[in-house]
Amino acid sequence: MIRAKARLLPLFLAAGLAACSSASQYPSLAYRPVERATPVAPDPSDAVAPLPPPSADLSSRIDGILATAGQADSAFAAKRPVAERAVSAAGAKGTDSWLNAQVAVSTLQASRDPAVAALAELDTMFAAARDASPDRESPSAQSIDAARGKVQAQVDAQDAVVAGLDARLGN
Repeated sequence: MIRAKARLLPLFLAAGLAACSSASQYPSLAYRPVERATPVAPDPSDAVAPLPPPSADLSSRIDGILATAGQADSAFAAKRPVAERAVSAAGAKGTDSWLNAQVAVSTLQASRDPAVAALAELDTMFAAARDASPDRESPSAQSIDAARGKVQAQVDAQDAVVAGLDARLGN
């Protein structure tokens, strides 16, 4: 029985291969008209319109935020010597002098809260300005970003001072 099937195998293969061949047309490999088209350069007269400058309201709001951050930086600078003296006088962990130093560092940290809040407000304003013009940075977003850079530098400097005092206290 197997021999009979083995003799019929070439017949089935030939019939199967004959079914695969057909007389239909294959697609041409020649260039199509769309592939022959030359690219068109953008028209220079279609220049992108400039975005409007920041409004006076936005500029005054940014100035107010920068003033708040500046006042917070001044308050931080005024409280820094007190905290540094307290940390220098701190004894072992758990002593009264160490606890006084902890309170002084906490007071120093609290004095920078308005600067951190100003940075958060500028971040929110920047995100809104970028959402309003997602394809390119508007002059409004650029002015907000410049203000963010200034406040971020103040907050980073304050963070470094607080981290140094905490390290000296063994926190």
